[in-house]
Amino acid sequence: MEERMQLSASFEQLVKQKESVIAAQLVQLGKVAATLNSKRDQALPKVKNDIERLLKKLGMPYAQFEVVLTSTETYHQFGNTEILFLFSANKGGALQEVDKVASGGELSRLMLAIKYITAQSSKINTLVFDEIDTGVSGEIASLMGDMMLEISKTNQLIAISHLPQIASKANTHLKVVKTVKNNNTISDVVVLNKEERIEEIAKLLSGKKLTKAAFDNAVELLNQ
Repeated sequence: MEERMQLSASFEQLVKQKESVIAAQLVQLGKVAATLNSKRDQALPKVKNDIERLLKKLGMPYAQFEVVLTSTETYHQFGNTEILFLFSANKGGALQEVDKVASGGELSRLMLAIKYITAQSSKINTLVFDEIDTGVSGEIASLMGDMMLEISKTNQLIAISHLPQIASKANTHLKVVKTVKNNNTISDVVVLNKEERIEEIAKLLSGKKLTKAAFDNAVELLNQ
């Protein structure tokens, strides 16, 4: 009871002490957030130029990319700043929020461009792309494969894909095989040899019915 009475008597003083600690922490937090925003301001022009340059290589000559920073009164995981990513794929098109304007193929290429840039400065040794090539095909898929191959020179890259243009670029080709045993589905990962790889890429090109043209095309893709 005596301890509770002492706590009650000194309650206002304890509150003032805590408020003083919080005020000091807010000052420190503000300084750190200002430093973070300053570094962002310095980095963003280069990021913008690099992403737009890569998007041009991926078949989007008029693509525009912009990052807009807006200060807020509150703090969160990104400091005291709201971050908007704006994008336009077409000549003369107005910049809008990425999730409102980018198609599936455009978003895939934008994500790859961002990952390509961050991989150069990231300390992460392994990247996993789960169908980052969604919505693209043909020449664009081949260009994306070249960019993934470039990333793999400095980072281990695991790419899940159903496109022959992407699969043919890999140093190692793995196939996920599912079988049913005793009413249970078992998934296995198989490393394909050269002949098996040609057959798998031919299947991606022509479907279940394999043709000589598909095999020839698969060999040509692997030799590129």
